[in-house]
Amino acid sequence: MLSRKAVLCVILLFASTLVTTTKAQTAQPNNSPAPERMIAIHAANLIDGISNQVRHNVLVVIKRNRIESVTSGGNPPAGATVINLPADVTVLPGLIDTHTHIFLQGEDPKVESYDDQLLKHPSSYRAARAAVSARRALEQGFTTLRDLETEGAGYGDVGIKEAINDGFIPGPRMLVVTRAISVTGGYPLEGYNPDIVVPKGAQLGDGPVELRKITRQQLENGADWIKVYMTHRSWVDKESHLVSQPTLTVEELKAVVDEAHGQQKKVACHAYSGIGLHRALDGGCDSIEHGLSLDDAAIAQMLKQGTWYVPTLGVYYTDWSPENTEDGKRDRARASEHEVSFKKALKARVKIAFGTDMGGIPWTEPIANEFGFMVKFGMSPMDAIKAATSTAANLLDMKGDIGVIAPGAFADIMAVQGDPLANVEALKSVKFVMKDGNVFKQ
Repeated sequence: MLSRKAVLCVILLFASTLVTTTKAQTAQPNNSPAPERMIAIHAANLIDGISNQVRHNVLVVIKRNRIESVTSGGNPPAGATVINLPADVTVLPGLIDTHTHIFLQGEDPKVESYDDQLLKHPSSYRAARAAVSARRALEQGFTTLRDLETEGAGYGDVGIKEAINDGFIPGPRMLVVTRAISVTGGYPLEGYNPDIVVPKGAQLGDGPVELRKITRQQLENGADWIKVYMTHRSWVDKESHLVSQPTLTVEELKAVVDEAHGQQKKVACHAYSGIGLHRALDGGCDSIEHGLSLDDAAIAQMLKQGTWYVPTLGVYYTDWSPENTEDGKRDRARASEHEVSFKKALKARVKIAFGTDMGGIPWTEPIANEFGFMVKFGMSPMDAIKAATSTAANLLDMKGDIGVIAPGAFADIMAVQGDPLANVEALKSVKFVMKDGNVFKQ
C-alpha cells in the first residue's frame, strides 16, 4: 500500500501532466482549422461568358472549388497560389458541349462501323475508350458535357460520371441520358436475320404505357435527361426533298415528357424534319437535336414554347457517300437544308446551344471545329462562345454555376492562345484548363 506522501506525489504528477498536455494541444496548429485553399489567376484578357466585351487585367480569386471574386487589377490575397497567364492568351469559362456520345468512336465503316462497336467489344472495352474520350474533352477545355446516350452500352455513362465525380478518372462534369428511347423499327442494329436477337443502340418500346415505364426505369437508374429519337432513317424523295421516318406518336411522346417533367427532368428530341419534328414539338420536348429542316411553322412553335435548338452542324459535313449514290444525295441534302435551317433559327432568335455530336465524329478531331461552322453560317464569334458557355448553362438549368467567370460559379476556367473573337480557330489552341478549382492542364 502506498503511503500518503506517495499518493500525493502521484496526484501532483498527474495534474502537472494534464496541464502540460492541455497547453500543448492548445498550441498545436494541427487542431486549428486548415487554411482554405485559394488560387488567384491573373488574366490579361478575359471573356467572362456574360459581357459582350473582352475584359483586361482581371484578377480571378478562387476559394476551394468556387470563384470568390472577379476584379479589375488588384493584388492576390495573402497565401493564395498565384497563376500568371501570359499576355497573349484569352481566358474563358470552361466550355460546354450539350450533345456528345462518349461511348461512340466515330462511324467510319473503313475503320470500325457502328455495328462493329456494338457487336465486337465487351462493355469493359467500351467503358475504357469512353474514359479516354472524356479526358480528351477536358484537355480541350470542355469542362461540362451533356452526353446523349450510350449507344448500346446500357448505363455505362452513369458509371463514367460516378468515376469522374469520385476522382478516379479525369473528365468533365457529366449530365447523362443513359439508354435513350425509340420504338420498334426505330433504331439500329438492323438488317440481320430476324431469327437472331441483336443488340439495339437505344431502348425500344411501343405505346404510352410502355414508354412511360421505360422513362421511369431510366430516371431510376441515373438519367439526368431523357433522350427520345423522334425520327430515324432519312432519304431524298423524288422532288429532292429530305424525308425523315417518324417514330413515336404524339401520345407516346407526351407520356415520356409528362413522366420526365413530373420528376423535374427534361427531354431532348432527336428530330431531323417533317412529321417527326412536328410531333416532337407537339409532344412538348425541351430541345430539338439536329433539326436539319426547320420550316417556318416549326420555328414559330419553338419560339412560342421556348424550345431549345442544338444544331450540331459539323457532323453533317463529314464522311459523305459518293455523289451519284442515294446515300450521297441524302448526305448533301442534309447539309444544305441544315445550313438554311440554322440561318433561319438564328435570324428568328431561337435559343441555340452549342453541341457537336462527338462520337459520331471521331474523338481524335477537335471539338472546337463546331465554332467555325456556327460563325461561317452567321453567328458572331462572341455569340458562338456564349452558346458554349452561359447560354448552354441555361439549357442545362445551371445558370450561374457553369459557363461564366463570376462570383459564386464553379471554378471551371480555360485559356486559349490568341484572340478567339478575331479568329475563332483560336479555341482549338487550349493552353490552360481548370475544372472545379483543380488545374488539369497548364
